[in-house]
Amino acid sequence: MSYGDKAVLDRFSLSVPGEGVTALSGPSGCGKTTLLRVLAGLEIPASGAVAGLAPEKAVLLFQENRLFPWRTAEQHITDVLPRPDRETAERWLSAAGLAGEGGSYPAALSGGMARRLSLVRALALAEVRRGWLLLDEPFAGVDPARAESLMEAVYALDLPVLLCAHEHHTVALATRRVELEGPPLGVVGS
Repeated sequence: MSYGDKAVLDRFSLSVPGEGVTALSGPSGCGKTTLLRVLAGLEIPASGAVAGLAPEKAVLLFQENRLFPWRTAEQHITDVLPRPDRETAERWLSAAGLAGEGGSYPAALSGGMARRLSLVRALALAEVRRGWLLLDEPFAGVDPARAESLMEAVYALDLPVLLCAHEHHTVALATRRVELEGPPLGVVGS
């Protein structure tokens, strides 16, 4: 996988257990986001294959919040459910510390609140799909105590999780840690 002349994924190989939370850390621009996009089926590498992960069941939380300005916080959750369910939406909003914000639009939320909404929307969808959960900087702008609380919700889903993070407190919350370098992407240690 290359961008112009820059090889990002070149003969990269990584085995990750299909359980628990694996944190990928490394410098900005080393290829972590590209790897998640390949795993989610959003990028197709020129060669090689992904084994053991069904992209159609995977849920990817992007680095950007990607919230719709015309949808309320509650609607962001109910939109990913098989049937609109206010009780489930309220449960997820409460888990994110957003109880009482169901009628709020993204513009009325702080950056950290918007990030938490994006994360619990992904968690609600993952609860339905029951596949891999791919999280790109899930706690950017979220304080460590709140991140720890949200990580409990991630673990409670009992799904395999691959997360990319720069914050040491986020990496420390994972079951396993893999240090990366690049480009091209490579494993330094685990």
